[in-house]
Amino acid sequence: MDFQQHGYRATKPRARASPPSGGPLLFDDTSSGPPPMNSQNYYSSEYNMADASAGGQDPGVGSLFADPVASAAMMYGSSLANQSKDIVNKEINRLMSVNKLKYFFAVDTKYVMKKLLLLMFPYTHQDWEVRYHRDTPLTPCHDVNAPDLYIPTMAFITYILLAGMALGIQKRFSPEVLGLCASTALVWIIIEVLVMLLSLYLLTVHTDLSTFDLVAYSGYKYVGIIFTVLCGLLFGSDGYFVALAWSSCALMFFIVRSLKMKILSSFSADSMGAGASAKPHFRLYITLASAAFQPIIIYWLTTHLVR
Repeated sequence: MDFQQHGYRATKPRARASPPSGGPLLFDDTSSGPPPMNSQNYYSSEYNMADASAGGQDPGVGSLFADPVASAAMMYGSSLANQSKDIVNKEINRLMSVNKLKYFFAVDTKYVMKKLLLLMFPYTHQDWEVRYHRDTPLTPCHDVNAPDLYIPTMAFITYILLAGMALGIQKRFSPEVLGLCASTALVWIIIEVLVMLLSLYLLTVHTDLSTFDLVAYSGYKYVGIIFTVLCGLLFGSDGYFVALAWSSCALMFFIVRSLKMKILSSFSADSMGAGASAKPHFRLYITLASAAFQPIIIYWLTTHLVR
């Protein structure tokens, strides 16, 4: 009996007890056979993945990325665009650097007073050389010979306001006339600076004059323009022509002495280099022409304001 019971237990698989009703199943039953596979769901999910990867994308875009020549062309175009952007940013920073603008506006009241006296009475000034500290020019507040943009900017705005007042006194004021006066004054500065840059380039003159320097020297004429208009309004035509002669001569003397230190003095430094082709008399002509051009602009911008 015991033998049969042992044989029965050996040949017949033992039935597993069912879990108690209501109790959680701690482990899955894997002894009775493999779990059923849902082949339909398996193939359907595989089909959906293939369909999403192939049909969910635009065929043109897929073929574009599949073509190695097109991908290389896109990468080359992207790199070329980035390089062009970097070059443009460097040129903008070189021409419109914030640090350079801060340098030209680093002024104080003492400098402004000295500079205005120098512009109106330049004949007694002796030292016209711009001073440097460790190959860096001193700021305008520490050197009266350094060019600045504060005085030209304020003088330009004052000229526009004074022109509006003069036109109002003569009963000829209108927004169109005032706008034409402001745009004409601005265009003259742009033309003068461009002509100066072109002349320096064509004559291969190597100098440390920057575009901001030329704008500053070109804008100093508005100090003389304000003085001329005020004298014309206060003393009539006689006072106008006397002030015009004085301010023109003072500005010409100032321009010649200032640009002489920038243009003519660079000839000795360039005599052994590439700048030797620019003869010294050509440099002198540039300086004199720039100075002689100032009275013409002063007369052009003031004669219609004083009648």
